[in-house]
This record gives sequence, structure tokens and C-alpha cells, in this order.
Amino acid sequence: MMDDPPSSKEGFTLLENSHKDMVGATAFNSYGDRFASSSVDGKIKVYNRHRDGTWVLCDTWTAHSAEIFEIQWLPPTIHPNLIASIGADGRFRIWVEDPTIIPGRGRRFNSHSNKAVFELRAPARAPYLSFSIKHNPETRHTYLALLSRNAQLTVYENEEPENLESWSDMDTINVGDKPSRGEETSFKVSFDPNLEPCYNAIRQGVQRDSLALIIASMNRASIWRTKEISHNVSLGSSSTKEFYMAAELKGHRGLVRDVAWAPGNIRGFDVVATACKDGFVRVFSITTPAKGGRELNSKDYSKMPEQVVVVAPRTVENGARNAPSGIGVGLAGARSQNRQEAEGKQGEVLHFAKEVSKLESNRTPVWRVEFDDDGQLLGSTGDDGKLMLWRQEPSGVWSKSAELAMNRSIPT
Repeated sequence: MMDDPPSSKEGFTLLENSHKDMVGATAFNSYGDRFASSSVDGKIKVYNRHRDGTWVLCDTWTAHSAEIFEIQWLPPTIHPNLIASIGADGRFRIWVEDPTIIPGRGRRFNSHSNKAVFELRAPARAPYLSFSIKHNPETRHTYLALLSRNAQLTVYENEEPENLESWSDMDTINVGDKPSRGEETSFKVSFDPNLEPCYNAIRQGVQRDSLALIIASMNRASIWRTKEISHNVSLGSSSTKEFYMAAELKGHRGLVRDVAWAPGNIRGFDVVATACKDGFVRVFSITTPAKGGRELNSKDYSKMPEQVVVVAPRTVENGARNAPSGIGVGLAGARSQNRQEAEGKQGEVLHFAKEVSKLESNRTPVWRVEFDDDGQLLGSTGDDGKLMLWRQEPSGVWSKSAELAMNRSIPT
């Protein structure tokens, strides 16, 4: 006699996904009442939660012609029902729901001539493997980060959230060495979920509108931030944002499978976590030490400029970016190059990454890691099929809080 299937009384609810192939990615929306799953066959399914707690299939459609790597609901401040996806076909696509179409017809999210509302194609036959989206409701700017298999990160900016096709290239950088053909790869990217940098970082010169990313590139993980670069041209001057490596998260002895950035940086420093193939979850604290070893007081803070704008060409190790054309830019860069070599990398704020905890996950490779909305609880999953929950102790270290696993009830 077969065991009875688990019920919601045991803490889990089994959802019949009806996918015809392996499920590769899942995502909840911000409210937790909609759930999306994607499969190796290139299809996405969306489920709605009813008032009685049951989940009902809303619609299914073919989103990609190959395996889907990641799916994500866009922030509800842009639109409540937008889904983004990337696949092995090298496409990044955004799907918008048309509530006027009857559910179950296969056209509810791709009603625009059976196509996505927006699409980007990966260059150089290197598909996108990870993406992250951030929206600032105050400035109404949306940022999209796409990380491809050739270790190239491209960040786009949209100043019109009501126009999903108005994306401009903000920066392109190389975040690591390009993997060889046939080599197992691992790339992940995630934006800092906080609207502003932590107050200690701002005190040390990080601009309030600075963007931050945590990136996993094969066996390495790193923190990247933006700085303002001024471009002097014959008709005037302008400034753009460029990314630089702020800190490297060292200690990994295998592929870094996943990265996460904890919300709630009111603590004065940032907390990030990585999931590694070597079987460990690592938690790091990212601090911005005071210049000269001296803490700034309120008087020093008031004297700091609101923006630190420099004329600085990017170094080779931090990637290459094509500078705007113009004789003025070339002359300005030539005049300032020697001064920058003497003074260091201008506009870049020193960050210090410290490994706070090294958490062993049943000696099995870890695949996913994620913080809760308060940044106080950390969850991880791996090859053992269990959900490990970690909490921070008063001493600052993280330790196991709970362990969840799927168990079938044994009939008596």
C-alpha cells in the first residue's frame, strides 16, 4: 500500500504543476498570492491562490524555445502583473498580463501578437544566465542587470516605467574570466534591495543614488558599486554612472551557485550571503572603514559634497567601457591620468568584506540562498533536499534555527 500524500496539515501543500518536463525556476509575486513556475520545455505556468487557500492554474504559455533559467515578477510599483524570464535561447523577455483574456487560453500573458512586450538578445552567442531588476519608486527609475555566460555584465536603465521599451545601456563590464567551452558554469547577479546605501557608506562618500550589485562569477563572488564619471565635451559636460569592484568575497572552494543581499541596512553595514558547491553557506558583512582610521563626526559629514564626480578612465581589471566621443574627452582624460595614478582611483570608496559565518549544509552542495524581508532569517537549499533556516545570534554569528524536509505520513 502506498503512503498517503502530504497534506497542508503537515505544513506543506503539494501543487500539481502539470509540467511535462523538469521544473527549473519558480517565483512568488510581492503579495504572495500568485506563483509562477518554468520548465526545461520553455513553458511558464502561473497559479492564483484563492481565498480558501487552494492554488488554481491561471494560464500556460511557451515563453522560450529552450530551457528557462530564471523567472521573476517585476516590482508592483511598476506594474502588478509583469513577469521577466531568461532562457537558453539567449533571450530576456518581459510578459504583461491582459486581464480581459479568459484564463487557460494560453494568451493571457502573451496577447501582443503572441510575443513578449519587451525582448533583449544576448550578444556573441553567450546566453544570459542570470538577471536582476530594481525599481526606485521615488526617482521612478528602473534598472536591469543581465549577466551572460561570457562573464559580461550589462546594466540598463529605464526612466519611464510606463514604457517598457525605453531602456538605455548604462554600463557594460567584465566580471571575471570567460569560461572555456564545455566547462561547468555558475553566474548570478542581484541588486542591493535597499533604496539607499547604508548610512556609514554615505558618510564615507558613497552617493545616495549609488547602485550596488553582488555577483557570482564561477568560483568568485564580489560587490560592485557605481561612481559618477564626468564627460567634458565641446558643447558642455555630462555625467554617467560606471561600476567598479568595491570588495571581493574570498574563501570559496567551488562554484558559487547563488548570492543574496539582506534588506534592512539601517544597521550601518551590509550583509550578504553566498551558496557554494563546496557545501557551505557563507555570510559576509560589508563595511566602509573611515578614512585614515578616524570616524567622521557630524561637522565633517556636513562638509562632504553631495556628489563626487571624477574624470576617470576605467582600469583593465574592472572591465572596459567605450568613452563618449569628442576631443574634449580625450584631452581631459590625458590631463587627469597622471594625477589619478598619484591619488588612486578617484570616486571609489573602499569597502571591506569580512566572513562572519561559514555554515555547513549537511556536507552537500548548496544551490540556493535567500534572506527574508527583514534580513534576520536566512534560508538555503541544496542536494540534501532540505530547507535550512539560519538566524543571527547576539554575538553576530549565524547558526542553524530550523530544518525542514518533506516527509510522507506513515499509515498506522
